[in-house]
Amino acid sequence: MSVMEIWHNPACSKCAAARATLDEARVPYRLRAYLDQPPSEAELTEVLRRLGARAWDICRTGEPAAVAQGIADWPRDDAEEPRWIAAMVAHPELIQRPILLLDDGGAVVGRTAEALDAATRRTAPDGG
Repeated sequence: MSVMEIWHNPACSKCAAARATLDEARVPYRLRAYLDQPPSEAELTEVLRRLGARAWDICRTGEPAAVAQGIADWPRDDAEEPRWIAAMVAHPELIQRPILLLDDGGAVVGRTAEALDAATRRTAPDGG
């Protein structure tokens, strides 16, 4: 059986809620403290593909590093997406959390109970 990976920040309450939900559902997972183990540009690009999202969809534009660079005002188009990805790799605190990389090849940003419920249904040990 494969195991879900969670990109998490140990100090984040949403990450703690995701871990608690998965523990309660007995969904196996491994943690990746992405602030200490930042993703490469290739990894982040793959996660965006799995999420079906664009870089700006998961960028925390209110973080000090984003504000300092004026990221909220950057164009949101194909030509600029590599710039967004590079900024999030250089400053991983800009990446929305938690990101759950599901064993079915998908991914979700687990910030809501609904997203966590969907993730547990897709990965429940008993097949849902």
